[in-house]
Order: sequence, then structure tokens, then C-alpha cells
Amino acid sequence: MVPHLITALNGPINELEARVLDSMPAIERWFRLEWMEHTPPFYTSVDLRNAGFKLAPVDTDLFPGGYNNLTPEMLPLAVQAAMAAIEKICPEAKNLLLVPERHVRNSSYLSSVERLVQVFTQAGLNVRLGTLDPEVAAPLRIALPEGGELTIEPLHRTKRRLGLKDFDPCTILLNTDLAGGTPQVLENLHEQYLLPPLHAGWGVRRKSRHFQSYEEVAKKFAKLLGMDPWLINPMSARCGAVDLGTASGVEALRAQVDATLAKVRRKFKEYGIGEKPFVVVKGDDGRQGAGILTLRDPRELDDAVQRVRARLAAAGNDGTTVELLVQEGVPTYERINDAVAEPVVYMIDRYVVGGFYRAHAERGADESLSAPGSGFVPLAFAESQQLPRPGAKPGVSAPNRFYMYGVIGRLAMLAAAYELEATDPDAEAYD
Repeated sequence: MVPHLITALNGPINELEARVLDSMPAIERWFRLEWMEHTPPFYTSVDLRNAGFKLAPVDTDLFPGGYNNLTPEMLPLAVQAAMAAIEKICPEAKNLLLVPERHVRNSSYLSSVERLVQVFTQAGLNVRLGTLDPEVAAPLRIALPEGGELTIEPLHRTKRRLGLKDFDPCTILLNTDLAGGTPQVLENLHEQYLLPPLHAGWGVRRKSRHFQSYEEVAKKFAKLLGMDPWLINPMSARCGAVDLGTASGVEALRAQVDATLAKVRRKFKEYGIGEKPFVVVKGDDGRQGAGILTLRDPRELDDAVQRVRARLAAAGNDGTTVELLVQEGVPTYERINDAVAEPVVYMIDRYVVGGFYRAHAERGADESLSAPGSGFVPLAFAESQQLPRPGAKPGVSAPNRFYMYGVIGRLAMLAAAYELEATDPDAEAYD
């Protein structure tokens, strides 16, 4: 069932839900037309925040883990979506090389990789695992927490292709975010499909660019539904490289925090929202160890900067310069057993295949829930009886709420498609 919303059941989020349900034919046609012009990422997960007065994505992952948190009932959708994706990319595909994170000792992550192997095997592919870890010189068998094992093998690179010993794949699927940069072994491949592309990795990608693309998508979608795009879009401001070791750097960041808070206050006043707004400050490239800061007043920044410096040092950063993004804070007012919760939507190709609620009993509504101690409660996307139910009262139908989540998740996925097109280093070659 839909977790209890602290906000009133006749609030704006239910008006949005009703509008989305009423506009379903127009929405699905709009998505079809967009996918005629744009290529979806191979797979995507999107973290959403339901504030009661707005519903917005706060993170879009192009190398998602967490597939082990999808229920077995969701697998048929995932397999069908994988079949569609592979058929579109490489219809004659036989072998798939899956490249996980270098260090695969985390039991939850291992279970996610196992689930991916299961999905693509059932989609009709021979799946084997190759590692970027140079210390793995021979096949390595790793026991899984619930029984069974995974075999991780060293990569074998020839002049033009990448594979394993006696295994030549048509398609290479990366499940590592390339936060440490692009490994040379993945570059200059010929006649092989590398998914996602290298410029989707955090060595190149920037959150600010993604949310710039999302703002564009949100405006188009809001125009279609005749609504304010702010209801589905978190305001964002790119700071660029900020030296937190200098007074001028801290003051530049303070100015962005102040400006963003002022914009959010105006929106709160417009909608009669009595809460005190906040912003989050986070690393723009997703890899520098800056963490996430929550600020309600620019004067809080001085103490916060000290925490960021400590995090940077702990993450191995030598200096104090970091690329930062200031974003409107979107609280989450959903609960599961009194734990703060947020929905996470999973997609393969352009299809929603499932999701879960991330819940954390020790975190507040304005804090990140992606932290040790979080738990996961599956969403019911994949059950046949969970199709949207037009006419149901907003806020009481789980399938309708889940459909709305899926729509916003797909908007973020479409934004990622825009983002990857705009940052494609080979794009000019096709003009």
C-alpha cells in the first residue's frame, strides 16, 4: 500500500496525481514521440522525493546497482525490457560481457550483479563477468550470501576488441560508474557495443548538466499538462570549481546558497507553504567525496565548510577545490513503519521494470537516505493487477501513485538521454 503521507490527502501531490492519470494517453504518446528522437540510456535508476507539495528526482544513476531489491515478480518485466534493448542495439547478440565494480566484496552488490546475470541470461545471452581489477589474474570464484557463486575473470584486450579468454562478446555492459576515470582498456573498441558510453562515467559526467537537461524536459512536460514545472523540478545552481580554502571561494558558495534559498522562498509563498526551505550542497561530479550538506541559512555555511574539508581529506583529496552544485532541498514525507522513505524507480531501456522504497529510521525528512542503516521495501510495479486505476481517489490507490512515480522517473531518464547527446564527444562527427 502507499505509505502514509503526513501532508493532507487533498494537497497538491494528489492534484498532480489526478492530472497525470487523466492525461495518461497524452503522456504516453508524448513519451513515444520523444523516444523517436532520442535514445534512452541502457539502464537507469532514479531517486525521487515526495514532499507532498511537489515530486521531483534528486539523483539519476546510469550504472545502477540494487537490482537485488527488486522482487521476483518484477523479473518478467526486466527480462522483456532487456530483450527489447538488446534487439534494438545488436539483434544478433550472443555473448554479453558484464563489467562490475572493481571491488566486489559487498554482499548486497554481489546479489545485484547476480540478478543482472539472471535477467540477461533469461533474455537469451551468454553472460560472463570481467573485472577491471588488475590484481585478478585468473578466474576468481566468489560465494554469494544466499548460496551459489559468481566467477569474475580477468579482461583480455586485443588491438580492437575486449573480452575474456575464449569469450568474444558483441556487447559490453558496464556496471561501474568510472569514478576513477576511464580505463585505457575500454577505449578505442571496434565493432563492439559499450553500454553505457564512456562519457556517462563520473570522470566526465556532471550532475549540473543532468539537471539542466531535466529542467528542459520538465518544462516541456509541464506545458503538455498545463502545470507549473516547479512541481516536478528541483531548482539547481552550478557553482563550478570552488576553493573552500579561501574566503572568496566560501563567499561565492554562500552567494549561490542565498540566491537559491530566495528563489525557493518565493515559490513557497506562491503556494502557501509554511515550511522553512532548505538547500543541499553536493559534489557536482559524484566522486570527490564532498558528501551532502543541508543548509537553511547561508550563515550555517562556515561550520559546514569545515565538514566538507574533513570529508575531502578522508576521501584522499589533496586540495580544497571541489566542483559543487547547490540544489533546492526536497523533503520526503513518506513513511514506512515510521521510517522516512523515498521511492527509487528502475528502468531498462525506456521501460519501467520496478523499484523500491529506500527507508531509514535514523534519518530526517530533509536528509539523504542513501546511507548505512537504510532498508528497502519493494514497489509493486510489476504485478499485473497493479495497472493504474482511473477514477480512484487520489492518494489512496497504490498503482496510481506508482504510475506517477514511473512518469517522473522516465522524465529523469529522458533528461539523461538529452544529457548524453549534449556531451557526446563524437556528436560532431554525425552532424
